Amino acid sequence: MRVKRILESSLYVSDIARSRQFYERVFGFRTIFAEGPRLNALSVNDEQVLLLFAKGQTESEVHFPGGIIPGHGAEGSIHLTFAIGKEDVEPWEQQLLAHGVTLESKVEMPAGGCSLYFRDPDGHLIELATPGTWPIY
Repeated sequence: MRVKRILESSLYVSDIARSRQFYERVFGFRTIFAEGPRLNALSVNDEQVLLLFAKGQTESEVHFPGGIIPGHGAEGSIHLTFAIGKEDVEPWEQQLLAHGVTLESKVEMPAGGCSLYFRDPDGHLIELATPGTWPIY
């Protein structure tokens, strides 16, 4: 028995609509679930889910007919990385520039990978990483 992959990643944001629009516009993610001002779920390449939770709205449990989702939350700037191909580094730099996103750093990794670092509207550190960033990627 093994875990297959990470299915969902969560960010806690101050303005759901603003953050959803940022990820739709910059990354092309599509909204697959919207629960008003509390939660939006975005499809990441039809393989993973990026959950955008409104800060301060998730500490209480949520009751569903099938069970209870426990409360949760996070504070501060969170780090999240999306995998990209090596051939996509320059196009991503252009994409970020075209959308007014400031590239904070570009790092060439010792194993040959490359990472681009920038911030989303809530100040979360977002990374785009190519193969060669980690021994497993």
